[in-house]
Amino acid sequence: MEYRDNPGAPERKFHRPEAGLAVEAGEAGTVIAGYASLFGTRDQGGDVVLPGAYAASLAALEKGGRRVKMLWQHDPREPIGIWDEVREDAKGLWVSGRLLPGVARAREAAALLEAGAIDGLSIGYRTKRAERDAAGQRRLAEVELWEVSLVTFPMLSDARVAAKAGDDAQATWRAIAEVFEAARQDIAGLTLRG
Repeated sequence: MEYRDNPGAPERKFHRPEAGLAVEAGEAGTVIAGYASLFGTRDQGGDVVLPGAYAASLAALEKGGRRVKMLWQHDPREPIGIWDEVREDAKGLWVSGRLLPGVARAREAAALLEAGAIDGLSIGYRTKRAERDAAGQRRLAEVELWEVSLVTFPMLSDARVAAKAGDDAQATWRAIAEVFEAARQDIAGLTLRG
């Protein structure tokens, strides 16, 4: 049985990459790479994404010179970086991109990733074609991918993330955290005096 969902309703799938979300600090920003979605894996909502589900959407984005957005917690007011590569492979939807150091929320996200406080990816999309199997489980055959977000709570609870960064990157983030803490204390002092 095939059906089409509400054509305007946005949906989200949260995923904590099982193979790890690679995180590496560099001068161009923090680089993030990992799987945002896995094919054939049932999520907490009971859905399974089928191989090829993203192909038409990715082709349309490329043809139009557009790209999938990188957001913070699915908030369209908070873009935090750029996905340089979004592609399907045999395993799922693989993404690689950069958090932009000139964006305050991106710097915060990089610090949270480094500390392990956040470790999930989530896709924002619209279902174009889906089918139900005999057990009533929804199988997503085609989706229009809008964005991939860094999130706190992923939909695939059994997946894990490992952050990778060198000692230099950790020292840099500690120094940045110290600057923010000093600024916070200065602001708190102004508030008390004012």
